[in-house]
This record gives sequence, structure tokens and C-alpha cells, in this order.
Amino acid sequence: MRSRDRRYAFSPFCRKIQTMRRIVFPDPRHAGPEGIVAVGGDLRPETLLTAYRAGIFPWPHEGYPLLWFCPERRAILDFSELHIPESLAKARRKTSLTFSIDTAFEQVIHSCRSTPRPDQDGTWITPRMKAAYLELHRLGYAHSVEVRNEANELVGGLYGVSVDGVYSGESMFHRVSNASKLALLHLIDHLRDRGADFIDIQQLTPHMAALGAREIPREAFLDRWKAARARGLTLFDPPAVPETALRRFFPFGPRTQNGSS
Repeated sequence: MRSRDRRYAFSPFCRKIQTMRRIVFPDPRHAGPEGIVAVGGDLRPETLLTAYRAGIFPWPHEGYPLLWFCPERRAILDFSELHIPESLAKARRKTSLTFSIDTAFEQVIHSCRSTPRPDQDGTWITPRMKAAYLELHRLGYAHSVEVRNEANELVGGLYGVSVDGVYSGESMFHRVSNASKLALLHLIDHLRDRGADFIDIQQLTPHMAALGAREIPREAFLDRWKAARARGLTLFDPPAVPETALRRFFPFGPRTQNGSS
């Protein structure tokens, strides 16, 4: 999970993104200790997908241009190291909650944005970020898990980005106990069935550490990211988006979930 605000001193390797037809990011391996890879740019689908393909993600901070990050230590949840506490396992066996994927993406991201968090003042999910990820969802690259109670009310969920067979978790929320954790377990079951073996969670939180997540060095993360992309997994069914719509955003040729053009 990401916190709201920090203050930064920019690395000499950090560059301003120029507005151009083909987006190019600096090599994230050269990012400084703060993890900032680039400054500026926009949130168009092609910009976001170029970033995620390189292991980079946007993280708005008040008072700065748009910042793009690849942290010095990156948090992942390796499925082989998943730890489900007995209390959570028991809650999962007894739950009356129901789970779905991609049935209410806009409601989930809105809830992630609006749910108060005791350790944060405000949210990094700005209106621009929300609109950008809604468009990624429409194009088939952003996906949600929904948790509903017996009254069919949305009581938990999460969303993230799936590019080239790797899933990056962005945010989650809950309105009843364990809802977000159970949403994550539902997602892991789905991703395992599709062949994935880890989730990129970007930053480590106590919530995720309790489930077995850990930090690894940036170099190790980028090596694992590259190897996972090379497997060409398809983690989610493609959206019903006309090819002409994809070409609008990818003038150099539509990209598929396995990265081909």
C-alpha cells in the first residue's frame, strides 16, 4: 500500500519525461534510493503500459509533478510463501461473502479512493488516476476483485494492473472484517490457476507482511519481472474492445497481454 505524501530529493539519474509520440522511460535500475525513475508525463494508456512493462508505476505526490517509481526495495507476495493465519482460514471456511472478478471495477476503485485510512491523510488516487485506470480496465489491463455480503452490497475489494502476465496490486479496501484479505486470497487462487506464482505489491505493509509478503532488492525484482513476462501468461480473459479502439491508443500496433505487437 502507498502512503499519501513524502518529500523527495531527486536523483541525478531521474529524468523529466518529454511529450512525444513514443514514450521512453529511463532504465529503472539506475533510479536513486528514493526510487524515482522519472518526473512528469501523462497518464495515457500507452504511457502507463510502457511504465508497467518496465517495472515502473506512477505515484502522485502533492506539490510535485507526476512521479514515476521503481523502489530500491520492492515488495512481492510469492505464492509459495503465502501464510494464511488460522483465524483467516477459519473465517474463509465460514464466510457467507461472495467473490467476483471485474464485475464492479469503478465501484471498487471509488471505494479504495474514498475509504478513510487511519495511517493516511487523503489519497494518492486522484481524479486523474481514477480516470486513467478506468480506461486501462476498459482496455483489459486493470482488474478488480469484488466482495459482497448477503444483501449484495459491496463490502470489500481490490484492484491492480495486469501486463504481460504479471499482476501489480494497487489498492484494496474493506468495510467488514477480513474482506480485503479474502479478496486477495480469491485473486491468488485465480492467478495460480492461470500459472502465475507471485504478485507485485510495490510497498510492504504490516497487512501484507502478515500474509507472507516480503521486500526484495530492485535488481532481483526486475530480473524476476523480466522472467515472468517472458512466460507469456494470460491472467485474465481479453475484454470486448474493438481492435480499432486499441489502435487509437497504440498507433504502432495493438499490444496483447503477452506483450506482442
